[in-house]
Amino acid sequence: MASSTVTSAQPERPPRPNLAFRRLRGKRSPAEFAAAVRRAAREIGERVSCDARYVGRVEAGEIRCPNYAYERVFLHMFPGRTLTDLGFAPRSSVRGRPTRTTGESRGAGEPYESYDTRDTQDLYETHDNNEESDVLRRAFMTSGATVAAASLGPLGLAFDAEAAGRPTRRAGTGEAGALEEAVRRIRLLDDRHGADGLYRRAAAPLRTAYALLDAGASRQATADRLYTGAGELAISVGWLAHDSGRFDDARSHYAEALATSRMNADAGLEAHAFCNMAFLARDAGRPREAVRAAEAAQRAARPLGSARLMSLLALREAGGWAGLADRVGCEQALVRAQTFFERGPSDTDPEWMSFYGEAELAGLEAQCWSTLGDWPRAARHARRAADLQDPHFTRNLALYSAELADDMARAGRPDEAAGAGMRVLDLLDEVQSSRIHTMLAGTARVLLPHRRAAGVSAFLDRHAALPRPA
Repeated sequence: MASSTVTSAQPERPPRPNLAFRRLRGKRSPAEFAAAVRRAAREIGERVSCDARYVGRVEAGEIRCPNYAYERVFLHMFPGRTLTDLGFAPRSSVRGRPTRTTGESRGAGEPYESYDTRDTQDLYETHDNNEESDVLRRAFMTSGATVAAASLGPLGLAFDAEAAGRPTRRAGTGEAGALEEAVRRIRLLDDRHGADGLYRRAAAPLRTAYALLDAGASRQATADRLYTGAGELAISVGWLAHDSGRFDDARSHYAEALATSRMNADAGLEAHAFCNMAFLARDAGRPREAVRAAEAAQRAARPLGSARLMSLLALREAGGWAGLADRVGCEQALVRAQTFFERGPSDTDPEWMSFYGEAELAGLEAQCWSTLGDWPRAARHARRAADLQDPHFTRNLALYSAELADDMARAGRPDEAAGAGMRVLDLLDEVQSSRIHTMLAGTARVLLPHRRAAGVSAFLDRHAALPRPA
């Protein structure tokens, strides 16, 4: 970053590491502990988007007191302990308002608690700064199947139209934190509900993010966070466009993220942008571009030390080779992907890769074999992907099941294809994805001549009754 984006400010007191919380993590990696937090949340009906970065911020002392949802999850994980036992500060000392009593009820309009507005706030900023940053941190703070679209309404990160174009002051850690939380919330909602209902509402915070970059930051570290956050947000919005079939919009957002990565010499962001560009090129019918983008992503990612990231990028390359009908090139890339994957997770894995596990590995391999026309082999991998998928990722569960249905249909097993297709239809109340609708439509066309096979007629009738995507 050029020095012109950073101005002198009052010194910020460094956070105090949360050693108690670090001891509770034990020998588990941050990513493994984050997965345990998400499992514990599901056990008690909470919804949190915990990842390795969040765990790192807690341990570094950046989050002095968790929001109410995380508080319930942590106390469930460690019964008999208080927040103080977990190394957190009393809520009243952090928020400057009384601690909520156990019996206090939620408002009728609050299906889930909002995030603690001080989670990402520098505790020594001025009161005026706190109030403005509190508005920013309301990004994507409600969720649930029935309110997914509504949760993107206020978007906290979006000022009014005039203010979004010209922020009145330089950004601080509050804005950087709000930007990072907005990215997490988009990913969480996409995992559960798909992209179709989210894309248009996600554009406003992206505009604001780049307006914040233009305003500059109070410190170099904050400026770096803003650049990374804006780039990651551009990728997330690009993915929503990509998954909902708006390929030109997706290409523009990914290119914006790539440019942002280059301006800030951010290799991780560059690798992520090229990764998504490779995926988009494959879906858009440009397989050679997909291979080149995947190779560029691997060059950027190699120094980062994440075997799981290299595994995913090898799969992106394999998808390109499959599109070129190069079976040898595809198989070689798949072997590299599996080899990297078997090295296991590490602390260097990017937080955006929380979706990437055995299920995604199998699902992407299934897509390669499907592109090559090896339907039985594709179906085996698609079935494995659907069986392994964490139900938390509803959209991916529907995707893998749709892939399985299509592969089964083309492999000459219409009854099994119809069964898999019915499972996808069961998920469409929660998931809105043009990609999945398009796959189901293709499967239905293949199954039309087999209407008399067991279950096929019921699937076709139910599919025909679906409302057409807007």
